[in-house]
Amino acid sequence: MGFAELFGYQPTGVWSAPGRVNLIGEHTDYNEGFVFPFAINRRTFAAIALRDDNLVRVSSSFSPVIHETDVTNITKTDDNDWAAYPFGVAWSIQQLSKVTATGFDCYIESDVPVGAGLSSSAAIECAVSSALNDLWNAGLDRRALARAGQMGENEIVGAPTGIMDQSASLLGETDHGVFLDCRSLEAKPIALGFAEAGLELLIIDTKVAHRLVDGGYAARRAACEAGAAVMGVTSLRELSTDDLTKAKELLDDVTFRRVRHVVTENQRVLDTIDTLANQGPRAIGELMHASHVSLRDDFEVSVDELDTAVETAMRHGAIGARMTGGGFGGAAIALTPVELISEVTLSVMAEFEALGYAKPDIFAVSPAPGAIREI
Repeated sequence: MGFAELFGYQPTGVWSAPGRVNLIGEHTDYNEGFVFPFAINRRTFAAIALRDDNLVRVSSSFSPVIHETDVTNITKTDDNDWAAYPFGVAWSIQQLSKVTATGFDCYIESDVPVGAGLSSSAAIECAVSSALNDLWNAGLDRRALARAGQMGENEIVGAPTGIMDQSASLLGETDHGVFLDCRSLEAKPIALGFAEAGLELLIIDTKVAHRLVDGGYAARRAACEAGAAVMGVTSLRELSTDDLTKAKELLDDVTFRRVRHVVTENQRVLDTIDTLANQGPRAIGELMHASHVSLRDDFEVSVDELDTAVETAMRHGAIGARMTGGGFGGAAIALTPVELISEVTLSVMAEFEALGYAKPDIFAVSPAPGAIREI
């Protein structure tokens, strides 16, 4: 174990948390809307032990650097790099609880792909926050830990993200998605039934890395807030598709299209939940593809590689496909009959090669449990 080699003693325990894939409901979370992710069977592991001083030291299998800070004086700084994620939850747990924090040593390993839109960052946050919640006796429930992850990412990392990723990583269940109302934070497990229907969800990692702290994400969020203000509502959650005619009259074209995506995407999430219950997973493909078209044309967060992955997968047998995650790179997903997985995989690989794109990483994921203590 890397912890003992690096720090010279054994950790108190090891906690893990999964990445997540968002089946549908993109850029709706910070608009107080609906999302439908599930935790995946790719996990981040955090080995942690408390110290008897205020020093925090974090390192990982993917970076040789040991990042240090004072647990009582955690701030946003460019020097933090990826360590801003564990530092952030250490800071936010102190804000959300009455705990007297002590320093800790932390070593992280992960098989959640970085930059693929599968929330490798939230997996780090949720593994570390689960550990600190236990070790500091902070007494926070899983919904509060999700809030801690979001707060840390907003304030210490500097990314204006919503609460979906942390909620999926903490609240996931085997063979279920997490239907999350981002206004009330009510979360409900919904059976997916992929295996029973002979389906697998393929992840197509385009290898186009994205960074949510870049300006594109913030600009989209600002447009949503501006649209809500003009429409006289506190969030776009309060609008329905019936309001879009009025919105088109009042908003400039770009802001209107941003608003239209969020309003129609909220409806697609609700329709997906209803379709799963009444018709099963083979009937949700059209909703998935409509989500991608909206993200591509109205929200403008797709890239050529994502569009290629989606359209090629659909041509070769995927029931539904869409980009997933914040956009500007990352991964697409393709809900695919088991017997067509090879055809879809090889076809996407061939198309990427023909277009001169980087070789994509394509693999299946299944819905997995949320954060747990492993040892």
